Amino acid sequence: MSAMDTDGTVLAAAQGLLIIGPLAVGVALVAMLIGVVWWGRRKRQQQPPPPRPEEQPRLPDSGPVHEVREHREPNELPPSEHRLTPHELKRTNGS
Repeated sequence: MSAMDTDGTVLAAAQGLLIIGPLAVGVALVAMLIGVVWWGRRKRQQQPPPPRPEEQPRLPDSGPVHEVREHREPNELPPSEHRLTPHELKRTNGS
């Protein structure tokens, strides 16, 4: 065997590793994705089914409920040097 034949064999082996490496990573990735899909389907089967049409919420007999708007006078604070913390503020109906 000559030196050139040995160099060609080394290059061929290196090229084989360049092909096998990404192929192995791709197979591992596909296997992982298949496992994740299988696991997700198993988890989904354990959940209760979606509600049937007769179990869906219904409008009240009086019709849809409308938003109530009211105008309230502002509860202004007197000017002072002391900054009030939330627990020192007066309680309002909205909170």
